[in-house]
Amino acid sequence: MAIGITLLEQFPGAPRNTLILFDRFGNRALTYAKVHTCDFCVEQNLTPGEGFSTTVLNTACGEVQVGAMICYDREFPESARILMLAGAELILVPNACPMEINRLSQLRARAYENMLAVATCNYPAGVPDCNGGSSVYDGVAYLPTEAGSRDTCILQAGGEEGIYVASLDLSQLRSYREREVHGNAYRHPRKYTALTDTAIAEPFIRQDYRA
Repeated sequence: MAIGITLLEQFPGAPRNTLILFDRFGNRALTYAKVHTCDFCVEQNLTPGEGFSTTVLNTACGEVQVGAMICYDREFPESARILMLAGAELILVPNACPMEINRLSQLRARAYENMLAVATCNYPAGVPDCNGGSSVYDGVAYLPTEAGSRDTCILQAGGEEGIYVASLDLSQLRSYREREVHGNAYRHPRKYTALTDTAIAEPFIRQDYRA
């Protein structure tokens, strides 16, 4: 069993909102600090992370390449896209906000467009501004044996606190990634230079923005 925990990590200057993933041997496999801190609220007092990375997690069922994004990172398609490009097959997403239809749709889209699994753990109802709704999307929208598309959601929890188990078919996911059209199969990155332009124009200028 691998375990991911979140914490306020001591860091020079100000703490970071961090996930640490321990593998089944108790070794620290991945440390990820939230890149997109919510600078419009109390998270402006935190140090943002510097980037996204993955790790190869050794499990009893074989190796799986894992990355992470935390809560507000989910709002930016670049987060999952960078992790896909780094080889992620599974993205872990600890979360602390209401998981309503639009945020659930974001998770579904991140899994679909990158052909990877997204597993989200949210605080239960009763925690301020949270409502449970933890979920897992396996990212496999089409199967040769099925007509049309399938629901990629393989787990959708209710609002109560609990332990929820989902089975991810890695062989199915890897076979799907080898033949389908999403992910990095047909991208044109040379045409996306505007994505790295740091200029911000109205109506998106915010006084509390930090580069």
